[in-house]
Amino acid sequence: METPQSQHSDVIFRSKLPDIHIPKHLPLHTYCFQNISKFRSKPCLIDGPTGKIFTYADVELSARRVAAGLHRLGIRQHETIMLLLPNSMEFVFAFLGASYIGATTTMANPFFTPAEVVKQAKASNSKLIVTQACYVEKVKDYAIENNVKVMCIDSPPDGCLHFSDLTQADEREAPEVEISPDDVVALPYSSGTTGLPKGVMLTHKGLVTSVAQQVDGDNPNLYMHSDDVMICVLPLFHIYSLNSVLLCGLRVGAAILVVQKFEIGSFLGLMERYKVTIGPFVPPIVLAIAKSPAVDDYDLSAVRTVMSGAAPLGRELEEAARAKFPNAKLGQGYGMTEAGPVLAMCLAFAKEPFEIKSGACGTVVRNAEMKIVDPETGDSLPQNQPGEICIRGDQIMKGYLNDPEATKRTIDKEGWLHTGDIGYIDDDDELFIVDRLKEIIKYKGFQVAPAELEALLLNHPNISDAAVVPMKDESAGEVPVAFVVRSNGSEITEVEVKQYISKQVVFYKRINRVFFTDSIPKAPSGKILRKDLRARLAAGIPN
Repeated sequence: METPQSQHSDVIFRSKLPDIHIPKHLPLHTYCFQNISKFRSKPCLIDGPTGKIFTYADVELSARRVAAGLHRLGIRQHETIMLLLPNSMEFVFAFLGASYIGATTTMANPFFTPAEVVKQAKASNSKLIVTQACYVEKVKDYAIENNVKVMCIDSPPDGCLHFSDLTQADEREAPEVEISPDDVVALPYSSGTTGLPKGVMLTHKGLVTSVAQQVDGDNPNLYMHSDDVMICVLPLFHIYSLNSVLLCGLRVGAAILVVQKFEIGSFLGLMERYKVTIGPFVPPIVLAIAKSPAVDDYDLSAVRTVMSGAAPLGRELEEAARAKFPNAKLGQGYGMTEAGPVLAMCLAFAKEPFEIKSGACGTVVRNAEMKIVDPETGDSLPQNQPGEICIRGDQIMKGYLNDPEATKRTIDKEGWLHTGDIGYIDDDDELFIVDRLKEIIKYKGFQVAPAELEALLLNHPNISDAAVVPMKDESAGEVPVAFVVRSNGSEITEVEVKQYISKQVVFYKRINRVFFTDSIPKAPSGKILRKDLRARLAAGIPN
């Protein structure tokens, strides 16, 4: 009997590190606190602005109290709560508390416009929104009309609850729930390779696997331990920070220094004061550090690991940053929300490190498989040939919430997740990313979906057609720019188009430039030919 040819011909890449045992049956919170007896009295969370310290015992107890409080509020297993919060202690307590009762947490950027927040609250069917008083206006009307509770971590306006209702609950009243490894624990929103933002269903098993792939085993890929101090300045509503900073930090018993926003002076002061050893950053932060003359006034000698993710870090920038951290290993990881999120990580971070190349974004994580496929034929490619990066393993998402079609387009029948990124694996098994098939624009690591901006542009009476593509930008990496076809006789200006959009979207989705054109290039199927527009930008188009 003949077997299908493809089963023989797939070239599969694996980690240089051996597979390890991963306790995939454990709920996420149990896994994170599995070794807590070793570091109960050690600092777990340090509040950057106030210096307040919560030990591991404090954090675990607060999480169980929040679980009881959520139950008392009527939040049940498989229901969703939304965190509309900057980095804060309460973010951590709420996320872990929800995990204890088998509920799901969706996270939204507090800078989103009311329309963006409401869209996500509605799509995820959130029963409770935890936020700050200054953001309540964004959700108030929606919450009243849909019987959604709103809770503030600071002084609540009328009609809102206070977070202390959760932290002061009796932890013994938390219900015993049977959590399946396939239950969804986190629901970040991502645009995937195309289209509008969608809920990415990350399960207990998936996140446990992803954290283990990074920090577990005798020779962890990302070597961290309980004497480490990690700075958490990247937003926890972004999966990179939630997973590789918070969850990895909890698992190993590290101290996590929680900072609300990146401001170079105060940031460097905190790095020095708390002797930060691990800096998980994104390229714009690396750029700010590399360019800031102030860095030389601070002692950053405690830093031993600097990892960059969320967007590619160019070789020049990597070299410039190395000079600022004399004792640190610097490298990158590569992730995608749907992949749970880490696909590849630099082996210079391992306990027994490997030599690595500048510009590479690591090697595939252990307990997972990667292949590179020809986007045209779907054939699996050997080393040094660029194609679409695909990954398979227990860490990838369960699928998109209520969107089986989009799930099918992303995860194939054999369980391979197609990333929409183009890269190749070299002779040393290191991954290099060279391009993107996917439409998504990355502004400082934040996702901007062209389809979302195009839909808004097409709503304008003076615009008959529009397309949005990325334009290279030194500090942001990429910014969205629009090609616009005016309606008959319309005189709409660039300024008017930009203002129209900026009123409706969060700052990083604002249109940077508008180019008026007679028509938008499209395939016979009607699909916008973005590569043609990108080529026009690269050629330096006149308006």
